[in-house]
Amino acid sequence: MRNIILPELGEGIEKATVSYWFVKEGDRVNLKDDLVEITTDKAAFNIPAPCSGILTQIILHEGDTVRIGEILGVIEED
Repeated sequence: MRNIILPELGEGIEKATVSYWFVKEGDRVNLKDDLVEITTDKAAFNIPAPCSGILTQIILHEGDTVRIGEILGVIEED
């Protein structure tokens, strides 16, 4: 299993909001596919898949606030 973690987004950014999941639980994803859109007060970012596999769990949903380093979801690797 591989966690999808919110990476550093830039200097001074400590939290963001989950805007939109491009995939749903049970979907197959490939390495670097866009998984989720995150927004801050300054910009929007797409978080890519850290590996190929099946998205088994979405932990933080649209509208949730997420901090740097928090887990957004989980992928079961191939």
